[in-house]
Amino acid sequence: MLIGELANASGLSREALRFYEQQGLIRSRRLANGYRDYPAETSMLVQYIRTAQQLGFTLAEIGDRLPAIWDAADPGPALTQVLAVKLQEIDARIAALQALRQTLAERVATDCPLRGAAAAA
Repeated sequence: MLIGELANASGLSREALRFYEQQGLIRSRRLANGYRDYPAETSMLVQYIRTAQQLGFTLAEIGDRLPAIWDAADPGPALTQVLAVKLQEIDARIAALQALRQTLAERVATDCPLRGAAAAA
């Protein structure tokens, strides 16, 4: 499949596909005329990458975790593990943000927010 065909099938621009290739997320082979030729399964891979981005994964995370999923005999459990780890990371970030929010709320309630409650007493 040529890059234009993949762009049409995936809804991504040619530039985005070239970027994915530069990042090692997808691969093509070069035809004699220099055109990129992508395997048919690349369309499915691009959809996976887009879905993973929508779920909060960075391209670096996708690139790091992709081989384990694609190389697994049954990718379901490998994908479930990757999603579970991401969920734990998000929960940890939420907890850290809640703690930060609490600290900020406490400072807003003091006479001098820069000093905090301990310095104001």
